[in-house]
Amino acid sequence: MLLCRKSRVKNKRGSVAVHLNVYDLSSINGYAYWLGLGVYHSGVQVDEVEYAFGAHEYPTTGIFEGEPKNCDGFTFRKSILIGWTNMSPGDVRGVMEELAEKYKGSAYNLITKNCNHFCNDACIKLTGNPIPNWVNRLARIGSLCHCIIPVNLNSTKVGHHKIEEKVCEVEKKKAQKPIVESVL
Repeated sequence: MLLCRKSRVKNKRGSVAVHLNVYDLSSINGYAYWLGLGVYHSGVQVDEVEYAFGAHEYPTTGIFEGEPKNCDGFTFRKSILIGWTNMSPGDVRGVMEELAEKYKGSAYNLITKNCNHFCNDACIKLTGNPIPNWVNRLARIGSLCHCIIPVNLNSTKVGHHKIEEKVCEVEKKKAQKPIVESVL
């Protein structure tokens, strides 16, 4: 049984590459990775922009933009080609704004709605291909074992300090429709 099977890009239907950038959240991932387990953060890279999802306490989007392969507080592990898209930067931003309705920072949950869930949805919308199963395997295991997981862990939020600062500024300035925020 192969726990970390290599995924293949199913179709090439565009000219712009879409990558999943995966980061380690724990030093134990060095060992757990080879067992098909680990705790990961991920972001979707299209051209020179990486989109990710993080927690904050406001009912606005938790999606943010950043520099590819450089997410503060996390150790970059690898970049995986998910597929290709013909979407323009404006179209990609439109997809992120559409996803912003579903991915509010205040709705972040380690088990049911985390950064990897966001990346999977974004990759499917952009390329038609999902992210590799191993990236979010621990959350899937957690959802199956919810009866033995402490309630406070189930609702634990993992935030990204830059998005929290940015959202605080935005909330003070306006309370309009959520948009994708840039942390660059």
